[in-house]
Amino acid sequence: MVPPRDGVRLVTDDIAMITRANVNCYLVDAADGPVLVDAGLPGSWSLVRKAVTRFEHRPGDLTAVLLTHAHFDHVGLCRTLQREHGVPVLVHDADAPLLRRPYRYAHESVRLKYPLRYPASLPGLARMVGAGALGVRGVDADGDLSGSSGALGRFTSVFSPGHTFGHCALRYSSSQGGAPVDVLFTGDALVTYDPYTGKRGPRTVARAATADADLGFRSLDDLARTRAALLLPGHGAPDVRGAARAVSEARRVGVD
Repeated sequence: MVPPRDGVRLVTDDIAMITRANVNCYLVDAADGPVLVDAGLPGSWSLVRKAVTRFEHRPGDLTAVLLTHAHFDHVGLCRTLQREHGVPVLVHDADAPLLRRPYRYAHESVRLKYPLRYPASLPGLARMVGAGALGVRGVDADGDLSGSSGALGRFTSVFSPGHTFGHCALRYSSSQGGAPVDVLFTGDALVTYDPYTGKRGPRTVARAATADADLGFRSLDDLARTRAALLLPGHGAPDVRGAARAVSEARRVGVD
């Protein structure tokens, strides 16, 4: 699975995938208003505006930013959207402190050793820096991203801690050619490209950016139980083979 190039592409009739420096966020043109799933890096701004325009909206039309988790590379545009366009930002309560300080995240392994052990990751990490990875500013959450939150609208939260302690995948019923498609935004609970190793294919993110890898593997069971047909990860290409198969492959390869 080759990581997608920078740009905006439709993955279903109502979902645009926005990629900048191997980091994905998604614009969903939901019937009850457009929603941004994750907020990428600061350098994603022009692409987000392009995606919004593609669906004939403006940034201020967004009804919410729904964060799968609050690492810096997923909250890069939150401040701009919240303060300049009045868009509310939702994250699970357990990640609300991290949203305020998105670089202070728990991790199991020393981060600096990974570029030395996995030199294939270096070009991707450099691109992230170029897209503003070192200059993300935190914000306060406007709401709790939990299964009981009415603000989720047509989305269902799938609590999947491990990568962070408040990580949530998001389930959504999309449309493709008039037919329903069960979509799971997996965030970083399950990716198809790991920025810290440069490895591809379904997997969990390296311990350099994971709070509790064992907990993360247990959470994969909840992702598999969704039986979602289309997986849209925080890093890497979409997986169209279904949740159960992706989880099986992630378990097989383990975690670095």
